[in-house]
Amino acid sequence: MTIQGITETDIANYLANTPGFFERQAELLSSVQLTSPHGQRAVSLQERQMEMLRERIKGLELKIVEMIRHGQENLAIAERLHRWTRALLLTTEPRALPRVMVAELKHEFMIPQAAIRVWGADAGFADQHFALPVSTDVQSFAESLSSPYCGVNAGFEATGWLEDPSSVASMALIPLRGGVGDQGALATVGLLVLGSPDPTRYGADMGTEFLTRIGEVASAALARLLPASE
Repeated sequence: MTIQGITETDIANYLANTPGFFERQAELLSSVQLTSPHGQRAVSLQERQMEMLRERIKGLELKIVEMIRHGQENLAIAERLHRWTRALLLTTEPRALPRVMVAELKHEFMIPQAAIRVWGADAGFADQHFALPVSTDVQSFAESLSSPYCGVNAGFEATGWLEDPSSVASMALIPLRGGVGDQGALATVGLLVLGSPDPTRYGADMGTEFLTRIGEVASAALARLLPASE
C-alpha cells in the first residue's frame, strides 16, 4: 500500500472523522508546533488556540463597544425627537407652529439652517411668512418625493428660503402631507428644508427613516393650519 497519493485534505478529513485519534496519540498533540501570527517563533497547538481565543474575545469586545455606542447615539436622538415633539404639542397658537418647529429643530439637532413653507394652509394664515407663495415647480417636486431628498445643493429653488443660501453645500428636503389628495391619498401641503455647509451632512447614501419620522410628526402638527374639512 502506498501513501504517495494522500493529500492534506485527506489527512484533514481523516482527523475530522476520527475524534479519538488525538486521545490515542496524546504525545503527538503536545508536540505539534505552529508559527505564531505575532512573530516567527514556534508555539504549541494549545498556545495557538489560546491566541485565537484571545483574538476572538477582542473582536467580540470591539463589537460590544460599537453596539453600546450606537445604542447611546440612538437614545440621544430619541430624546431630542421627544423634546422637539413636546415643544410642538405645547404650542397652543397654530400660527406659531412653523416658527417653533424650525427653531426647535435647529436647536435640538444642531441644524445650521432650516425653513418651511405650507401652501395648503387656511386662508386665515395668508399673511404669515410660512404661507408665502410657492411656485408650481416646487410644489410638483415636493409631490414627487416618495421619501425625503438628501444630497448636494443642486440649486433647488427652495434653497432660497434659507437664511444664507450660498453657504449650503448639502440639504434635506422633507415633504409635508395632510388633508385629502387625489384618490383619497394624503395631499402634499408643504416642504421642510434643512441646509448645511458640510457637504457630507446630508449624503445621498444616508438612510431617510429618521427624516421621514420628522416629516410625519411635522405634518401631523401642521394639520391645525389646514382648512377645516367640510
